[in-house]
Amino acid sequence: MATYLVTGGAGFIGSSIADALLSKGETVRIIDDFSSGRRQNVEALGGKVEVFEGSIVDPEIVKKAMHGVDVVFHQAAIPSVARSVEAPQRSMLANVQGTTVVLDVARSSGVKRLVFAASSSAYGNTPTLPKVETMTPAPLSPYAVAKLTCEHLLRVFASLYGIETLSLRYFNVFGAKQDPTSQYAAVIPNFITAALRKERPVVYGDGEQTRDFCYIDNTVGANLLAANTKNKLSGEVINVACGDRISLNQLIGHIGDIVGQKANPEYRETRAGDVRDSLADISAAQKLIGYEPKIRVREGLEKTVEGFKKFTKVD
Repeated sequence: MATYLVTGGAGFIGSSIADALLSKGETVRIIDDFSSGRRQNVEALGGKVEVFEGSIVDPEIVKKAMHGVDVVFHQAAIPSVARSVEAPQRSMLANVQGTTVVLDVARSSGVKRLVFAASSSAYGNTPTLPKVETMTPAPLSPYAVAKLTCEHLLRVFASLYGIETLSLRYFNVFGAKQDPTSQYAAVIPNFITAALRKERPVVYGDGEQTRDFCYIDNTVGANLLAANTKNKLSGEVINVACGDRISLNQLIGHIGDIVGQKANPEYRETRAGDVRDSLADISAAQKLIGYEPKIRVREGLEKTVEGFKKFTKVD
């Protein structure tokens, strides 16, 4: 039996990966400093994981968490483009130095494979669609620069030390575990919460910007495929998405249909660092790890709305 470590295991994606591993009877550990991860996500795992509380920037706690581990899912980061624009030093320290520590400890601890949560933000505002991994990156924010830098680190560690690594460029992951209370909450939690409360959703820009939204189960599935593929991994980068795009205005319409509440969006000035359009080519992921999205946006939205109804206070 393999032992798995999920960095950032109290976060939305990290805890979802941990839950999926536990459902398969695997041995799982997580490390998280709970700066953005939520304790309730860990509590929902029912005490079946070993929890190491601390920062990935600290080599000592990472060594303890990684002892005897076979595969690492490196999800820990300070998320959010907007947060990185406001506090670039903090973002770069956690995301770049933290990843350097995780990789260095992994190679000295005998970890066989490390799967990294990269980001589609690395592409920036290049007009060509769909985004293909061979395109020249053009990051627009410290967060995007950090995620791109980490991809290079994974490739270098694979080349220098022989540890198998793979970067999964996530495209706008969503699901019911996302925190809608954060000031940096993603658009779908914000839009769903507004719809349930019969409030006006806030849109930054004209709402015609497009995204390739990817339901959490697809993202978790990609991680498990990456961990188990028999193909040798050497620092490759692959897109993880649905290969479809939808505008924010269309998204609001879908959510309104599901909730039964027609929205009247409030449009505000575009935020610095936001890209205009995003769409993934997922053929590389299909070829390398056998990835296929199982749940499309509309079905994912229906599942997410049901999840949010359980904990959204409605006046």
